[in-house]
Amino acid sequence: MKSPDQKSLILAVILAVVGFIIAKFALASFELDSALLFAAGLFIGAVAISMLSIEASEEAEIKTKTLYVGNLPYRANEGVVRALFEEQGKVFNVRLLKDKNTGKRRGFGFVEMALADADSAIAKLNDSEFQQRTLKVREAKQKQEEDSNSVRTESDQSA
Repeated sequence: MKSPDQKSLILAVILAVVGFIIAKFALASFELDSALLFAAGLFIGAVAISMLSIEASEEAEIKTKTLYVGNLPYRANEGVVRALFEEQGKVFNVRLLKDKNTGKRRGFGFVEMALADADSAIAKLNDSEFQQRTLKVREAKQKQEEDSNSVRTESDQSA
């Protein structure tokens, strides 16, 4: 089981406190001690963590595909690009690249989508107009690791 993230733990603690309060009022007529009430609250919190962990692990099993998105308007931000692609399916991540020196957007980026939705997003959004620009959408090429053929040896350099 995947370990819960910080957000899940905070939610579980909140649910545990709420569970404790509910248990206290619900079981107050039985005059049970506070240790039992606290245990009931912790049990509710543990159930919440389990449910959130199962949900997170199911989401982690979804296969994704990264799409290259080019010819974006420079004013477009991650939110509007995400909204555009969410019309086509599940979006996990949007990265729009910026110039290191100026901090201005470079007009392209990457969208990580569910594998099942990516091909239809390419078909529908490639060559479509978005904020007065014609988008170029295709599967992103993976960064190539520096292979041994591209590294020059000393004997190559002396020739």
